[in-house]
Amino acid sequence: MPPMKLLVSLIGMVLILESLPYVAAPDAMRNWLKQLSEMESGVLRVLGLAALASGLILCYLAQKTNMF
Repeated sequence: MPPMKLLVSLIGMVLILESLPYVAAPDAMRNWLKQLSEMESGVLRVLGLAALASGLILCYLAQKTNMF
């Protein structure tokens, strides 16, 4: 698959996955986002870094190992 086609497909997949909670449970998402807005910046930063590290590890494992 050409790199640009892969990139566009991956962005599409991210948008699909990110939108599912809003479609399935909009009220729960509203409450969750309200809770997120009330959290301290430091906590959000740590959660963001944990998500970033998890994503990087998953990408590395998918590309460099035969795990998947």
